[in-house]
Amino acid sequence: MRIVIIGGGFAGINLAKELVNQPQIQVTLVDKNNYNFFPPLIYQVATAFLEPSSISYPFRKFFAGKKNLSFRLGELLSVSPAEKKITLSNGELEYDYLVFATGAETSYFGMENVMKNAIPMKTLNDAIVMRNTLLKNLEKAAICKDMRKRRKLLTIVVAGGGPTGVEVSGMFAEMRKSILLKEYPELDTSASNVYLVDGGDALLAPMSKDSQKDTLEALTKLGVVVKLNTKVVDYVDDTVVFENRETIKTKNLIWAAGVSAKIFEGIPKESYGRGRRMATDEYNKVNGVDNIYAIGDTAIAAGDKNFPDGHPQVAQVAIQQGLNLAKNFKAMVVNKPLKPFAYKDKGSMAIIGKAKAVVDLPSPKWHFKGFFAWIIWLFIHLISLITYRNRLNTFWNWMVAYFAKDQSLRMIIRPDKKTQN
Repeated sequence: MRIVIIGGGFAGINLAKELVNQPQIQVTLVDKNNYNFFPPLIYQVATAFLEPSSISYPFRKFFAGKKNLSFRLGELLSVSPAEKKITLSNGELEYDYLVFATGAETSYFGMENVMKNAIPMKTLNDAIVMRNTLLKNLEKAAICKDMRKRRKLLTIVVAGGGPTGVEVSGMFAEMRKSILLKEYPELDTSASNVYLVDGGDALLAPMSKDSQKDTLEALTKLGVVVKLNTKVVDYVDDTVVFENRETIKTKNLIWAAGVSAKIFEGIPKESYGRGRRMATDEYNKVNGVDNIYAIGDTAIAAGDKNFPDGHPQVAQVAIQQGLNLAKNFKAMVVNKPLKPFAYKDKGSMAIIGKAKAVVDLPSPKWHFKGFFAWIIWLFIHLISLITYRNRLNTFWNWMVAYFAKDQSLRMIIRPDKKTQN
């Protein structure tokens, strides 16, 4: 059984891992990057509290010694379901079963200026670009004599009140109070403001009311200006424009406001559902095509009575769908019945700052905040990293940051333009 997996995120890597050492199954994982990375922690790379290697690991290193797993670096261009073949940026691959685990990409809701000028927060490359941009703006601000220009360089607007927006704005607020005062004595930190804006009426919309209230209070105490019911409609001439006609002057608009799945040539239009996600049955088989499956953020699955409108686009759904599909592939080999996917909600959480977090557990319905919730958040994220090496590196960096209230990773490192292709 030749299985080709497109995408090595939470869904794809867990599917591949579960199929290791299956002699009747050959797996090829295709990804446009040569590494797996851990999206919940990219904001810590972006704010220079973790190095990129702490949350990433090369696929080939991970697959080494696993005889039935192989890796192919490339980008999917099109699918030919009739021929059971895919075309990549560097060749073709044939399959018996094709699995889309391509995740989601940043959505700018059709706003061209925002897409061109804002800083996204979706990939590891985004995180490195954001780190470099913010550090360069700090250096510019340090020598800028014009107070208005300096304020624009130091002001940060984070769009999107989900976990990423909350976590990155809290991190910036803490950095402003400690690091800026020590390392940039020439700057007046009163010129730096951190805004968190969201079009809804609460932060962390999917979480409990207690978590929403605690998060708003904690961020406000840190000095973050939270603006709810405030939609971004444009970003032009270093000015964020809101639907209510208010504006904020800034060089730093960080976009964490929405995601959308991708559309692929060769997959019929009727196979897509809401949010451009591939519509699947309860076994994650894509509607309207044979031998093609979709899992994770790119899929919207039917058949789960507890989630009739589809599952949330979160890591746990992707992980569980990858594991369930792997078990079903093993069952196909020996002609056993397949198991429909049913999501087991294990709760949700968000970190706000040092020793500050919120955690909601579904059964029983428990809510935690503060230091204990922060410890839970640290533990869950540590054990979710792909290798022991990643866990040790991340744990070490966190301990240094906790006791020193700082990190020494703020280097502006960017590739030479000649070597980027």
